[in-house]
Amino acid sequence: MAVRIRLARMGAKKKPFYRLVAADSESPRDGRFLEVLGYYDPMKDPAEVKIHDDKVNYWLSKGAGVTDSARALLKKEGLL
Repeated sequence: MAVRIRLARMGAKKKPFYRLVAADSESPRDGRFLEVLGYYDPMKDPAEVKIHDDKVNYWLSKGAGVTDSARALLKKEGLL
């Protein structure tokens, strides 16, 4: 099982809201996940980002991969 840190889309149609999650790489985008690591709300101005540093560092230490979109958020928050 390969773990990936990625975004899972939530919210209504035309009102996206994303959770930053640790999930098995083979599970669907909005399917099962192992742990919620934070959230990202692009609809607010400025966009709201809340990330649990300790949880992200734990999964990175376990060898979790990071998707491109999640990597951009983590870099913006100074975690990568």
